[in-house]
Amino acid sequence: MRTFQKQTCILLSFFLCLFCLFISACQKGVDYFSYVSELRSNIFLAENEEYSLRIYAVKRESPYEADGIPKEVFSRTEIYLRAPTNETHYSVSFDLDGKTYGGELSYDNVKGEYYLYCPVDVSSQAFLTCTVSCKDTELSMQALSVLEKDCLVAQNVLQCLIKAEPELFANMTDKYGFCGEIYLRLIYEDAPYYYIGIIDRNKTVHAFLMHAKTGKILAKRQS
Repeated sequence: MRTFQKQTCILLSFFLCLFCLFISACQKGVDYFSYVSELRSNIFLAENEEYSLRIYAVKRESPYEADGIPKEVFSRTEIYLRAPTNETHYSVSFDLDGKTYGGELSYDNVKGEYYLYCPVDVSSQAFLTCTVSCKDTELSMQALSVLEKDCLVAQNVLQCLIKAEPELFANMTDKYGFCGEIYLRLIYEDAPYYYIGIIDRNKTVHAFLMHAKTGKILAKRQS
C-alpha cells in the first residue's frame, strides 16, 4: 500500500510539473500587452486661478465593452476643461507635428466640466501648449506630463503584475492565448499611479493599483 501511495505521489508530482511547464511555455509565447483594450499612457495638467486643463493620451477599443474580449483599439486625445460656466462656449486647440487639433468643447452637466475628443496620439509628448478660447479672449496654457523620469512605462508595469500574479495569468492562458482583456490606465492623485483591470469572459474584474515608479501592487480587489 505504501509503495502504491508513493508511486501515486510521484505520478502526481510528475504531471504537475508537466502542467506547470505547459503553462509556462504558453505564457512565454503570449504577448499580454496585445490584449490591452484600453490604455491611458499619459496625462497632461495645467491650471491657474480660473481654469483647470486635463488631457489624456488614450487608446481604446471600439465598440467599448468590458466583456473580456479585446477588439481593435484606436488612438485619441481626451481634453477636459473646468472653467467659469457663465460663458457657454469654449474652444481648445494645440499644435502637433505641424497640424492644429482641437475645437469647440461640449459641456457635461453631471461632472461640471467641458470636454472634447480628438483622433490623435499625444502619448510621447512631454507637454502640450494649448490655447483656450472664449468669445474674443484667448489664453495660452502649457499642460505638462505627470510622468517623471523614473516612472515605469505601461508595458513594464504590466510585466510587474504578471510576475506578481502568475497564477491569475496562468489560469486565463491556454494554447490559444489569453482568455480576457486588460484595461491599463495611468492615473494621477498628487502622484502618478497605474490602474490595471484584468477582465475575464465572465466579466469578472481583477483590479490592481500599482506604484508608477516601482511597479509594486498597492491594492487589489475582485468584482
